[in-house]
Amino acid sequence: MPSSTPCLTLTQVRYAVGSARSAAGVTEILAGVDLTARRGEVTAVIGPNGAGKTTTLGCAQGLLRPSAGTVRLLGADPYRADARLRARVGVMLQDGGLPQAVTPAVLLGHVARLHADPWPLPDLVERLDMSRFLTTGIRRLSGGQRQRVALAAALIGRPEVVFLDEPSAGLDPESRQMVFELIEHLRSAGIGIVLTTHLLQEAQQLADSVFILKDGTVVRHGTISELTAESQTRPARLVFAASRRLSEAELAAAPLAVELDGELNRPGARWAVTGLTSPQDLGRLAAWWEQIGMMPAEMTFESRTLEDVFWEVSAR
Repeated sequence: MPSSTPCLTLTQVRYAVGSARSAAGVTEILAGVDLTARRGEVTAVIGPNGAGKTTTLGCAQGLLRPSAGTVRLLGADPYRADARLRARVGVMLQDGGLPQAVTPAVLLGHVARLHADPWPLPDLVERLDMSRFLTTGIRRLSGGQRQRVALAAALIGRPEVVFLDEPSAGLDPESRQMVFELIEHLRSAGIGIVLTTHLLQEAQQLADSVFILKDGTVVRHGTISELTAESQTRPARLVFAASRRLSEAELAAAPLAVELDGELNRPGARWAVTGLTSPQDLGRLAAWWEQIGMMPAEMTFESRTLEDVFWEVSAR
């Protein structure tokens, strides 16, 4: 089993810009961020625009110096890091930062030569399906192809920690699944992965732990199950598609609250049932369907998702 020891910790990290002597004063971007990422785990950092995600990662990677607090990346201060520490860390930026005048083969070959024990390039090319455009100039690549090159450049040094900023942006479903499989390989190899994404379904699928930022601080964190279980504000909800229009009398006979989950009461309309708390409630609902002579065309038992938590936090 991979080690679950921390590979990155931020403790009460603050970051401010401006000067108390200026008319604009000081603007605090981070207001005391606490965050821990572990080896062999995917740690997702999410939040609305302006929450401080980019600044948090800038401090974590040593690109920014915090105004207060401590950052430890693989046990060292990344802002004062030497080449030995930086060689153990991989960074993939959303914009890539790739040189445009060279081919992926030239770029990745050059980066590989900078490391003592690089990831074998043929294996990385195969995992990311880059063989078709390996000798094409980077400026001529699609956005998704550039994403794969940027990911390969971040991984070719065999990092112990890798920062991935929107790794699936611009990828088609097949390429996205390829990246997911590679992330799973990294996790099983004991590498710490810090992931930022605006795709909450992606975070829910990949992350071992999630930190939600808002206004420069962590407002919620935990595993997916912990986050989706806590402070539930709505009862269990079942949605079914009616095979025909439901009459007022039929709706009045329903044993639980049934509300239209849309605008029109018509065949195929979706109806939401709330207040289910036990298997007996499901039995009562099934008996009602039998009473009115209707078999639902579709049924979905909706569980709380990371997106629900995200919007709940964002609205506060």
